[in-house]
Amino acid sequence: MRKIRRNDEIVVIAGRDKGKRGDVLRVMDDGRALVSGVNMIKKHMRPDPARGVAGGIVEKEAPIDLSNIAIWNRDDARADRVGIREEGGKRVRFYKSSGKTIES
Repeated sequence: MRKIRRNDEIVVIAGRDKGKRGDVLRVMDDGRALVSGVNMIKKHMRPDPARGVAGGIVEKEAPIDLSNIAIWNRDDARADRVGIREEGGKRVRFYKSSGKTIES
């Protein structure tokens, strides 16, 4: 079970975008995640008339390492660590600081 999942609200804890918050768009198998509005890069795109894509410089999200992000605890309004425990035969995620389960 992954500690960070798609649609989780996270906060960047290290790097160029430290302090920014966003939602996880995708978690990759190599330990990185795409987060909306975080780690933005400029990519030079060649026009493709067959697809109807105009050329130019496009700004898009680049993957960020999972070690540089933490889940956002809305109750305490701060970054928090995630633990995993069993409740009723199911594995659930919980906030380490308060022990509350993370609704997903």
